[in-house]
Amino acid sequence: MKLKPILILSLAALLSMSCGKEKTENKTESESQVSQSLSHNVDQFADIKILRYDIPGWEQLSLKEQKLVYYLTQAGLSGRDIIWDQNYRHNLAIRKALEHVYVNYKGNKTSQDWKAFETYLKRVWFSNGIHHHYSNDKLKPNFSLAYLKQLLAETNTVLEDEILNVIFNDFDTKKVNQAKDIDNVALSAVNFYGPGVTNADVEHFYAAKQSPDPQRPLSFGLNSQLIKENGELKERVYKSGGLYGEAIDEIIKWLELAKGVAENQAQGEAIGLLIQYYKTGDLQIWDDYNVAWTKATEGNIDYINSFIEVYNDPVGYRGSYETYVQIKDFDMSGKMAVLSENAQWFEDNSPLMDAHKKKNVVGVTYKVVNVAGMAGDAHPSCAIGVNLPNANWIRKEVGSKSVSLGNIVNAHNNADGGGRLKEFAHDAEEIELEEKYGKLADKLHTALHEVIGHASGQLNPGVGETKETLKNYASTMEEGRADLVGLYYLYDAKLQELGLVEDWKAVGKAAYDEYIRNGLITQLIRLNLGDDVEEAHMRNRQWVSAWVYEKGQKDNVIEKVVRDGKTYLNITDYDKLRILFGELLRETQRIKSEGDYAAAEALVEGYGVKVDQVIHAEVLERNKQFKSAPYSGFVNPILVPETNEAGEITAIKILQPESFVDQMLDYSKNYNFLPEVN
Repeated sequence: MKLKPILILSLAALLSMSCGKEKTENKTESESQVSQSLSHNVDQFADIKILRYDIPGWEQLSLKEQKLVYYLTQAGLSGRDIIWDQNYRHNLAIRKALEHVYVNYKGNKTSQDWKAFETYLKRVWFSNGIHHHYSNDKLKPNFSLAYLKQLLAETNTVLEDEILNVIFNDFDTKKVNQAKDIDNVALSAVNFYGPGVTNADVEHFYAAKQSPDPQRPLSFGLNSQLIKENGELKERVYKSGGLYGEAIDEIIKWLELAKGVAENQAQGEAIGLLIQYYKTGDLQIWDDYNVAWTKATEGNIDYINSFIEVYNDPVGYRGSYETYVQIKDFDMSGKMAVLSENAQWFEDNSPLMDAHKKKNVVGVTYKVVNVAGMAGDAHPSCAIGVNLPNANWIRKEVGSKSVSLGNIVNAHNNADGGGRLKEFAHDAEEIELEEKYGKLADKLHTALHEVIGHASGQLNPGVGETKETLKNYASTMEEGRADLVGLYYLYDAKLQELGLVEDWKAVGKAAYDEYIRNGLITQLIRLNLGDDVEEAHMRNRQWVSAWVYEKGQKDNVIEKVVRDGKTYLNITDYDKLRILFGELLRETQRIKSEGDYAAAEALVEGYGVKVDQVIHAEVLERNKQFKSAPYSGFVNPILVPETNEAGEITAIKILQPESFVDQMLDYSKNYNFLPEVN
């Protein structure tokens, strides 16, 4: 599971990690030496801003460790095209055509049409396809079909009419459609299912599959596309020699090199199992790999690589390709290990029913890391925290790894211009709390969400995996459950006892103010007026916030204040709000533990989907004064190996790309391993 960044309202609105400053080096024409004082801002267009991130701690790594990082990042980038094809069947053809136009067009580049074309291409790059990375709606070009046809003709670019027209027409308008009472599979454009496959087909196909060990169920469907061939359902497995085999072979090549410079035996064995998984597509090997990867906790380098998160599947089976390469934050990880060491205390003292509490929380490891490279579904838009593996039985028997991406959070904070906090906060006291404690509150919420939240709770005996029981609501229910664990403990004296905070009440109040403000008001700037909430994390923030608001109305726990025509939310009783968070956590865990689909549907649909249109219009109007884009993403630093006459790597330099455009074109040129149609 991964924690997405919430809307940044001030410098304190995301996690904060302190990093040393380094002197800025001279820049070349297209690149610059990495430094902490380098501007984090690269580009801004539409609702997107592009940032840089640095890699603190690089100099502390040995050359062998730097080689490991380099090989792992190359492996990740080699699979980049996979996420494009997974997101939509025509994405690769469209991207290649648009890039050919961009590089070869010699006409008027000052016109509004051309500027609109440039913006559209950048949005497509950012979203890894023609659907918005967050809302899932098809991106709308602000130029005409006739103009694009003109560009194609003038650059001798070929794009089939069917594919060309889909950019402008009303087909495949939603990448992931999680609306109620529809066939979510049939009406989602994501390329996990072939034409004619329905919700019922998916349910029946996997109901017939049996795991060799029912107590350790395999992740059926995680690494395949489900199609109909002559009326018969069939899986096309992602593996060497199978679907996406051309790119997977490149991934394997670089993973073999990474295995050769592994830091220790456990890490090398885990990488070896990942290679075998890519070669065979065997889901038992996938589980064996995850167990080995979870246990491999020593060393300074770690990574995430493969088909993992299921948010892009409307029914929660299929994993999107993503990779992170991580370097241990040598200072912060030691400070935050205290949460892992006390995981059992949090479980024992949670408001869950006793039957739903784990008697032995095992192997929860938490680190603050600095990202050295991202690809696939993790790039350009990425998470700020990750907890893996996702299999419930592995979490229970072996444990999990939780990380906070320190340098990514730092880049967010350094790039933010502030301003929205004062517009949307209720009063000066709320602003003061956020400015003084907001960074720490967000850091702790991420840690509690990932380390304690996702590791907490257990399923009742005989209850199937959450994706099977809660179906299209599984992702948002799990994210809301982890959020609620964090919220419940953010207002607890235990944090002060553990030395994590100096004033637990002040930190808790800042966290509660920010969560309610974002869940019911500020995150609405990400939606077009009239839209429902679709994205799993946005839904969970809204259903959590709306539920406690409603249940607390009789005691006026959260009051709605209208002042000068502007709506604010004011928490009047933080103690009672904590009790409400605990009650909702207890019920959410019950729903997961019992596999209560009807209750999940009622909770999400009743509180998490529909938006108050009057408040939404007001929020959008109030937000017009701010120029900072609501979504952020990143360019990756460039790792450049230097070699001797024998071809051996003697050093690896870090360079920073000057532009988002250059990096996207470079990636398309050098990591283009898939045909346009699979």
